[in-house]
Amino acid sequence: MSPFDSRVPAVLLRIDPNPFHHGTLGAVRSLGRAGLEVHLVADCSGSPVRASRFVRQLHPPPPPGASPADISVVLRQVAARIAGPAVLIPMDDASAVAVGRLREELAPSYLLPQQPPALPERVADKAELAAMCAAADIPHPETVVPAGAGEAAAAAWRLGLPVVAKWSRPWLLPAVGGLRSTVVVRSPQEAHELYLRTEEAGSRLLLQAFLPPGPDRDWFFHGYAARSGAVIGGGPGVKERSWPRAAGLTAVGRWRPNPDVQALAERLTDALGYRGILDLDFRRCGTTGAYHLLDFNPRPGAQFRLFADSADLDVVRALHLDLTHRPLPAGSPLPGRAFVVENYSPLTLLRPAPDGRELAWHAEDDPEPGRAMRGLWARHVSRRVRERLRPGGGGTGRLAGATVSVPPPSPATPYRSPALANGLPDELSDEKKVSSC
Repeated sequence: MSPFDSRVPAVLLRIDPNPFHHGTLGAVRSLGRAGLEVHLVADCSGSPVRASRFVRQLHPPPPPGASPADISVVLRQVAARIAGPAVLIPMDDASAVAVGRLREELAPSYLLPQQPPALPERVADKAELAAMCAAADIPHPETVVPAGAGEAAAAAWRLGLPVVAKWSRPWLLPAVGGLRSTVVVRSPQEAHELYLRTEEAGSRLLLQAFLPPGPDRDWFFHGYAARSGAVIGGGPGVKERSWPRAAGLTAVGRWRPNPDVQALAERLTDALGYRGILDLDFRRCGTTGAYHLLDFNPRPGAQFRLFADSADLDVVRALHLDLTHRPLPAGSPLPGRAFVVENYSPLTLLRPAPDGRELAWHAEDDPEPGRAMRGLWARHVSRRVRERLRPGGGGTGRLAGATVSVPPPSPATPYRSPALANGLPDELSDEKKVSSC
């Protein structure tokens, strides 16, 4: 007999149109395999997730930049099409912030964790997170929120170049204009110029002292803070490979016990009274050995399925069981288990995985998304190669011994520099929780 209440559907909400968001597919599969009806509110027109046999129904999402009122309208329309209340799971920061604001309004139609409505927004805000870490005595990179362009330049110099610049509320960034949520700043002048774009960015600029990357320095923690306050359904993991290298999302992650990371995650969650799914990112300082919290994401991380235990319990299943007042199955941790995103680290698949491995896209019981991803990714890579080979593309790089053009940034295909200056990435992926120390 299934431990899940199959009468309660799951509704996944994602506003970010990224077609390669494998975390959404992971949630669809996890809940669908549990026998639950899964509804997906997301732009899946060019995404492999639409091919999953576990999607019961696709619903048009609110557009990027939609107001909370617009998001509420969409969610109430979805609720009207399904029977009874559903468990609602935001899959990106913009969704999590909106759902947090709308909790009381959505409560008749959706089951949601009980917590202060502003808390998801506060933890997702990079500047507010720094203050909360200070109050809870959680190590966090030294952070300055400048009040002017001159102060930004002075802070960059004082923190020690290079520094990391972040917009405190990255979900507010415009789709056009080339602003990135996180960049490495190498001079006071760059910090000065970046601050002048504050109005365009829609939130405050903050500067953090840079913590260099290195082996075993990037860690993450996934969990679900239940109604009781216990953190379950996840654990600590280490990022073994990232894309782009040293400054991107997790391409290969491994479940590895880490009492320090575990304790920090549980202490912060308890101090804030946070309830729901969380994805935390840490970087270990090479000098002090302290684990500094870089980001608090109030939703599932893309690699949350890494932490499926011996009972196949993960954070989205824990959420559904807890909110429907069902007991959670007793499972054992599976340290050593790996998670691989095939399109970002294909050669990893050639290595043995004695402790188990889960793939982001391929699954024997749901093969179509993997096939769709391979075709979509091949077209994506071919297009980018053609752009770089095109004369006058805005820069030069090297590919297979040839000089190639590097296209300028565009909203459709965000620029990623193929070169590293001083060992640091020119731009940091929006999903990278790189920061500073």
